[in-house]
Amino acid sequence: MPRTDHLLALPEVTAAAQRLSAPTVRDLARAAQDRARRGEILPEEVPAALREALTHRRATALTPVLNATGVVVHTNLGRAPLSAAATEALIAAAGYVDVELDLDTGVRSRRGRATRAAVLAACPAAEDALVVNNGAAALVLATTALAAGREVVVSRGELIEIGAGFRLPDLIASTGARLREVGTTNRTHLTDYTCAVGPETGCLLKVHPSNFRVHGFTAEATLAELRTLADEHRLPLVADLGSGLLAPDPALPDEPDAGSALAAGADLVVASGDKLLGGPQAGLLLGRAEVVEHLARHPLARAVRADKLALAALEATLVAGRVPVVEFLHADPEVLRSRVERLAAAVDGGAQVAVVPHQGRVGGGGGPGVPLPGWALRLPECAARALRLGDPAVLARVHDGACLLDLRCVPETEDEQVAAAVRRALHPALSPLEHP
Repeated sequence: MPRTDHLLALPEVTAAAQRLSAPTVRDLARAAQDRARRGEILPEEVPAALREALTHRRATALTPVLNATGVVVHTNLGRAPLSAAATEALIAAAGYVDVELDLDTGVRSRRGRATRAAVLAACPAAEDALVVNNGAAALVLATTALAAGREVVVSRGELIEIGAGFRLPDLIASTGARLREVGTTNRTHLTDYTCAVGPETGCLLKVHPSNFRVHGFTAEATLAELRTLADEHRLPLVADLGSGLLAPDPALPDEPDAGSALAAGADLVVASGDKLLGGPQAGLLLGRAEVVEHLARHPLARAVRADKLALAALEATLVAGRVPVVEFLHADPEVLRSRVERLAAAVDGGAQVAVVPHQGRVGGGGGPGVPLPGWALRLPECAARALRLGDPAVLARVHDGACLLDLRCVPETEDEQVAAAVRRALHPALSPLEHP
């Protein structure tokens, strides 16, 4: 068995130590030795096994994935992909930056002032804005600061559960506020809120259901109606929109946006930065200056504040040009069809492949049920696993016994990469060098 110090002295191993920590390299060497001890490889094959392990080991275990599902805001893939400008901003913010410093005077300044200015410019209806680390944190801060130890009046039809078993009622209860549920699952009227308001009321809360729709015999109180009730009792009115849309989008006519919610009477709007806004994980609190300032002064604001990387990426998302999420949502179906047809010709899979209509989805709780017309390459279902485990990893949609590749969320510059991955998935016996 090769000794550990001899393995660590190999030129390829010492070179790898420049990008990986010494403990990481040592662990990989011991893992290769353990493989020989278990009889998986011969002792003389340990150096080669170590070299291979070092070749594939990156500083992060996160694997880049090409999203060919047709779901734009894919939670399992990290939601919104960042724009090129936001990525550059992340790199710039990785070192020392003036996140809380006025370079002109040399004294401490308001944290993330440029990001705040960018948010306000993108949503003129807001008087002030605060950025925290995610949407859930924004709602926690709002309900804690406005209603801890008191009641939050909310419709039963808006007490939602989203992915991974996350339930809105549990989140609000964790803040020390008490839920005062009104109405029913399908119908809630202004009178329901009126009867519930009393001395213990801390705020009125209206929540966008996000990932489902109730149709048929339904009713809800609008923000404009709730504004009248809030004024009568001098209560703050909070709207949790979730999706992060700041202005109306014609492609999503039923999706609420922050500007419209504030114009309709909300004192405070809560939204996410990594959904339809297309930025990094962040929670946005937008609204009346005195309400936002009250939240900013609360001790919890320090615990949930956004870091410099999120602030930089969010600002760049708002002030720079191309935002992938927006482009993917508005992709031209005919352009998508042409790309998929070229992909089909490039892989030359014969009867194994076909170009078929395919409806993408918004994802991330946005636009539930809204189809995004497009096209997909249909492959045998067995190709899905090979594509996932390939390099690059390609995530397709498996549906009705087929593997469907939708290029909506794949940058066009990556089309040849996808074609090569499909060829390898369809012809696993060939090496990458043997593919055309």
